[in-house]
Amino acid sequence: MTDSIPATMRAMVLHRPGEALRLESRPVPRPGPGQILIRVEACGVCRTDLHLIDGELPEPRLPIVPGHEIVGRAALTGDGVTGFQAGQRVGVPWLGWTCGTCRYCTSGRENLCDAARFTGYQIDGGYADYTVADARYCFPLADTAVLPAATDLAPLLCAGLIGYRALRLAGDTERVGIYGFGAAAHIIAQVVRHQGHRFYAFTRPGDVDSQAFARQLGASWVGDASQMPPELLDSALIFAPAGPLVPAALRHLEKGGRLVCAGIHMSDIPGFPYADLWGERIIRSVANLTRQDGLEFLELAPRIPVKTAVTVFPLEEANTALERLRRGELQGAAVLSPEG
Repeated sequence: MTDSIPATMRAMVLHRPGEALRLESRPVPRPGPGQILIRVEACGVCRTDLHLIDGELPEPRLPIVPGHEIVGRAALTGDGVTGFQAGQRVGVPWLGWTCGTCRYCTSGRENLCDAARFTGYQIDGGYADYTVADARYCFPLADTAVLPAATDLAPLLCAGLIGYRALRLAGDTERVGIYGFGAAAHIIAQVVRHQGHRFYAFTRPGDVDSQAFARQLGASWVGDASQMPPELLDSALIFAPAGPLVPAALRHLEKGGRLVCAGIHMSDIPGFPYADLWGERIIRSVANLTRQDGLEFLELAPRIPVKTAVTVFPLEEANTALERLRRGELQGAAVLSPEG
């Protein structure tokens, strides 16, 4: 370990689903071959972290340090790492490792790899002062005047990436419905507007704060899923983990429209009449992301430019951030800052 890297670090650790995270002191890990030790500058708080903590994701590695929207600085590189140097800003996403040899990996669908491992799920994540990541799955991040703060960048590493993949799978559509106006929605709404298209925001009934937020970002219409928008939609992106939104969104779609479920977890989808699906409407899911998604979106975001709305919490207040996210009290994204 170099003199500039401390021997120990703080980490928020999940030991058992259903329990609060514990603040612990741990040795700073050493990077193995092909890995980078990263000093965490910021880590986004994602709804997937809630699914992990609530036991809704199967077979996590426990104990685990959550967090997969990581922005930091390379502190030390392991043998064989090229393209990264000490002090360089890097981003670490949800997809943390794949086998590289299966039929999915060799056909541009590494997000479907059966052996994949995920940051903050099977690999210790960014709710800590330091983390180790596979260099192949780290993104170089430029220090730009557009998004200079790590806390501004962090939500792009999952909310932005998953939102971008969902929008891409929806196709080039003029009228986009966005269901659940949280971290991913507020980013991808800006992409939709940049493309010259319209978005329609669906929030929980009575959520006037989220509706006002959507209007500020240029929504053509806001309401809740029980309401019909003023015109049928070409596509629908569902970010809320609520299965009943699927039949509701189908009823809002034009014939031939695409409905994309963008969450890693969703409650059960209730039955619906075949007539709601008929007309060549399509339902599909988004599973994780590919590195190509990341390269494309992280090149696009500063050109728009995407402006993230963040509420920053100190690392040790991770449980507070998670609870406020659970209660729907935040507009935009929550981000942890180990630097306070």
